[in-house]
Amino acid sequence: HVAVTAVVHGNEPCGAIALDWLFKHDVRPQQGKLSLAFINTAAYHAFDASDPNASRWVDEDFNRLWSAQVLEDGKRKLTVELARAREIRPWLDSVDLLLDIHSMQHKTEPLTIAGPLAKGRDLARAVGTPAVAVSDRGHDEGVRMRDYAGFADERSTRNALLVECGQHWELPAADIALDTTLAFLAATGAVPQEFAATHRPLPAPEAMRFYEVSGPVTVETDNFRFASDWRGFEHLPQGSLIGHDGEREIRAPHPTTVLIMPSERLWPGKTAVRLAQPIN
Repeated sequence: HVAVTAVVHGNEPCGAIALDWLFKHDVRPQQGKLSLAFINTAAYHAFDASDPNASRWVDEDFNRLWSAQVLEDGKRKLTVELARAREIRPWLDSVDLLLDIHSMQHKTEPLTIAGPLAKGRDLARAVGTPAVAVSDRGHDEGVRMRDYAGFADERSTRNALLVECGQHWELPAADIALDTTLAFLAATGAVPQEFAATHRPLPAPEAMRFYEVSGPVTVETDNFRFASDWRGFEHLPQGSLIGHDGEREIRAPHPTTVLIMPSERLWPGKTAVRLAQPIN
């Protein structure tokens, strides 16, 4: 069972555009089952071009709910996102291979989030695009859908990727979403290689680059500020000042520290930035 998911966040339309293309071309699996899923539809339908960031979610971040502890907590406040997560959970339990399509706040290089395990990096390598793959354990705030259950268990054959296709509303993000989707469907055997090669809108990267995140920088105070207007993929020498969280300095921990997806949502509990280093 291969699945491609879009609009986990309501302000990220590139995945919906990619799935729309697949529906219009009547794409069917050559083996097994293929699901094309629109996830946080309530947030997506709330999109307002005059305030495009407001529809990222309705009540809370859908992509921080994916632990059994959260999903099964009967005392937790029932939000739009939690209700939807519980609704689709039985379906997600049946998915063997997942591609979850996202986009980013800043205009920066597209990347795949492969999770912390070797199997995630192997799947990213098999898909072969985008050129950058990031290995990380996620966020302190909560578990992503990409890391749900067997996807993050090295003993399981289930596997998942999250692709960040560029800035939310730039047109090329839609091409990256479709290109990655077709490459994923071919790599998983859902569609013939020839079909994907014929319709992919972008050339395949000549080589991939892998980065490993040592940990997210989680905001602890109401006074977090970056030392510069970081956009993402800045390469900083060890010791470089990245920002302040209250009085605490945040400095580059690695000989070459790469900033992954610095955020504009700098309130307590959120991830401000991920600190990575190149790996083979």
